[in-house]
Amino acid sequence: MSAGAGPSEGTGKAPIQAIIRLGGVLRTGSDRTVVALYTITFLLVGFGLIMVLSSSSITSYLADQGFFGGFWRQVIFAVIGIPLMLVAAAMPMQFWKRYAWLFLGIGIVLQLLVFTPLGVEVYGNRNWIQIGGFTAQPSEALKLALVVWVGAVLQRKEPLLGQMRHELIPVVLPGAVIALGVVLLGRDLGTVLIMAAIVFGAMYFGGISWKTLGVTALGGALAVAFFVLSSPNRMQRLLSHAGGTDDYSGIDWQATHGLWALAGGGFFGVGLGNSKAKWSWLPAADNDYIFAIIGEELGFIGALLVIALFVVLTVVMLRLITRTRDRFGRTVVGGILVWIVGQAFVNIGVVIGILPVLGVPLPLISSGGTALIACLIAIGVVISIARDTAQHSEEISPQ
Repeated sequence: MSAGAGPSEGTGKAPIQAIIRLGGVLRTGSDRTVVALYTITFLLVGFGLIMVLSSSSITSYLADQGFFGGFWRQVIFAVIGIPLMLVAAAMPMQFWKRYAWLFLGIGIVLQLLVFTPLGVEVYGNRNWIQIGGFTAQPSEALKLALVVWVGAVLQRKEPLLGQMRHELIPVVLPGAVIALGVVLLGRDLGTVLIMAAIVFGAMYFGGISWKTLGVTALGGALAVAFFVLSSPNRMQRLLSHAGGTDDYSGIDWQATHGLWALAGGGFFGVGLGNSKAKWSWLPAADNDYIFAIIGEELGFIGALLVIALFVVLTVVMLRLITRTRDRFGRTVVGGILVWIVGQAFVNIGVVIGILPVLGVPLPLISSGGTALIACLIAIGVVISIARDTAQHSEEISPQ
């Protein structure tokens, strides 16, 4: 296998090459990290498809799509996303470094499309575009572009790191500010918070000084406080979560029914497909609140299984970060770790009531095509870095 396989090669053979490489790993056991990443990803996606089938059946039927409408739509996205993950995994790490600026530019341009006639508003957030019957959320692609770009910038500026101005420019100013700003213009604060966490996580794992991280965190906290205090709707949700209101028939409806669904599941659950909350009692049952359906149908055991899979994914990625040979790899894997695992625990925290409602899906499990495809490609990038790490280790190991 040539180390110099580059982006100039046709991508048509990339999925096949990735499968061949995976087969070689399975036979030799030379890189268990790659095997673990594939295994956990397929387990989460497969489990997600089962739960989307169950949680979306009623809403799909009421929308004249049959009981399986939402499920088949998610299957199509998985069928698209998995080959793209294999293509991303087959790319050399140099590919992501070389085109990082281009990816960020494309991501920002796509996000700006939400402010054109193509943009649509969902639950008060203008963060979607629609072309014919196809709907997409550009911010999901921007997340991936942003973390790859931060990694490339920190790698390029490595000799200058340690000086605050070089650690902040252009990663935070203007890079992150512009990327997060175009999403915030669409009023999607939940997605902005996840993106901010991604940037901060990438900076941390990329070796940015604590002083710069502290300044960045303080600036971010002040910005969040301003945007929450300046929005009556956000303030109402925050006060509701803190116990300042008890609006069961209004703003508390979703959070309350989510907790009831979890409580109704008990230890072993009511059985797959037997949820009561999904019968139009719980909004976004197959998306933001799918974890509540998991808890109701599969009980504490099923919910714990999901948490365990994300914990294992965390351990695998942290292990990869300690082995990655350069700053770019550590930065990108760290940012994607914060994105996927961090967002998962934010979603779970919202459902169990320890966080206010933010409107973020459960990665790799919730319904939503753009989110699923973006997460799968992100895992592919991590596998690409893991392959590079394994190959480098083989080259420097004694013969």
